Amino acid sequence: MRYQITHRTKYTYESPVTVCHYVARLEPKKIPGQACPWHELHIQPEPVDSASRADSFGNHTTYFEIEGSHHELVVTARSFVEVKPSRSVQPDSTPAWETIRNACAASGYTAATVAAEFCFASPLITPGQLFADYARPSFPSGKPILAGLMDLNRRIFTDFKFDPTATDVATPLADVMKNRRGVCQDFAQVMIACLRSMGLPARYVSGYLETLPPPGKARLVGADASHAWAALFCGDALGWMDVDPTNNLLPSERHITVAWGRDFSDVSPLRGVTLGAGEQRLQVAVDVMPVDDE
Repeated sequence: MRYQITHRTKYTYESPVTVCHYVARLEPKKIPGQACPWHELHIQPEPVDSASRADSFGNHTTYFEIEGSHHELVVTARSFVEVKPSRSVQPDSTPAWETIRNACAASGYTAATVAAEFCFASPLITPGQLFADYARPSFPSGKPILAGLMDLNRRIFTDFKFDPTATDVATPLADVMKNRRGVCQDFAQVMIACLRSMGLPARYVSGYLETLPPPGKARLVGADASHAWAALFCGDALGWMDVDPTNNLLPSERHITVAWGRDFSDVSPLRGVTLGAGEQRLQVAVDVMPVDDE
């Protein structure tokens, strides 16, 4: 599948801003199965300085600085992305989950011990007994890791209700777990907390979901907006496997990956500080448009 993506962010300030510094993570990743041959970033007012680099997780970032009085900031990212279908894996053919857990705890430099940095607590996710108790029925002794992941994915989809009014970015994850309500960000972070509480490495993935469903298919939650899901390290042979608890599926060519990290705080599309502003209003609009093959 090929897509044209437009992501427009607008901040309107109550009082003039004189200086602002921001970091944007808006360029889709160039990874196996996904190509981004074209990307551009338009910023108004025009920055006095900008620089691009990869962060510690390999995400493309653009830093920019604006000086001079302004009442609004508009950042528009446009991208062209090509996504291939994901590989087909038989869940029961994957290693036992304990094998992956133990490999991550081993000494020496391996893909598993590198992935083990995603086993630990992060700014927004603290593993613990609450999450381990919920995850454990999906991971009995000897359970193939992908089969366990898919079962946990199904349970979160079934047990939690999508409710945009139930949470905000500051809602503690324990509250989400208690109330069983939230949005894709919450469901992804609950999934990650559960996996890490079982000693497994899991990371947060941000990106987009195709806006138009195929003929005869139900519209997926998260369309026309940034989307979030999780990924689990499933061993040297399989590597990282993505999983979308909001929609109870394994992401394929309808999911476009932008960034990944320990939790949302590592992958925020636009983060920064301003001098002045007072109250501010945020508007975000996302269009993910499939491009027909010619």
